[in-house]
Amino acid sequence: MTPNRVLLLLAALLLPVVARAQEKYTIEPLKSGPPAALSGPIREALEDHGYQVLDGGGKPLAQIWLRKAVPASSQPGEPKETVLYPFLGEGELLGAVEFKAEGHDYRDQAIASGVYTLRYGLQPVNGDHLGVSPYRDFALLVPAAKDKATAPLPAKRLEEFSAEAAESSHPAVLMFLPAPSEGARDAASMARDEAKNLWSAVLPLKLAVKGQGESVPFRVQLVVVGAAMM
Repeated sequence: MTPNRVLLLLAALLLPVVARAQEKYTIEPLKSGPPAALSGPIREALEDHGYQVLDGGGKPLAQIWLRKAVPASSQPGEPKETVLYPFLGEGELLGAVEFKAEGHDYRDQAIASGVYTLRYGLQPVNGDHLGVSPYRDFALLVPAAKDKATAPLPAKRLEEFSAEAAESSHPAVLMFLPAPSEGARDAASMARDEAKNLWSAVLPLKLAVKGQGESVPFRVQLVVVGAAMM
């Protein structure tokens, strides 16, 4: 195949990703509680309201519910090298998402419409993921039918279950980015990265910090539209 044909093929493959990311996305409060497809213990651990991401035509893309309080080993602080959230444990339940239509993860893997839990995970340091993201923090999607309890999932099981969400050999992942410093701590918003064609939901996560009585507000930025240009 000639170099020109290779470039044309790559452009054709990337076109759907770019087209999705160039739409204008918004987020609004969602008064309805977590979906019945979730197990009882997980549903009870989530807030009774959520957030809805809408596409440029006002059509729901995804609905997100956050955990009432995510266990944290310490107060949130500065990133530790390439880890944004060193105070979170791998496999910890963060929340749940329902894709109202087919979605895509950060690797541009197709995710069927349906309900998934969101679990915290770290990208392995093995040389296979160089250039995918400046940070190792991801939310892994797990089919609701596979996730029954709030306890952290062991890394191997989490990866296996998450791969089923994408019907592939690789986990279904949504990337975390540093949240903007400005904006209300208790409100959700959308953030746009024009250079990388990404849309992110900035969400008010609450942390249950070890040894502290009240939950600690902490904003996270989760990429919901767009993919790594690998």
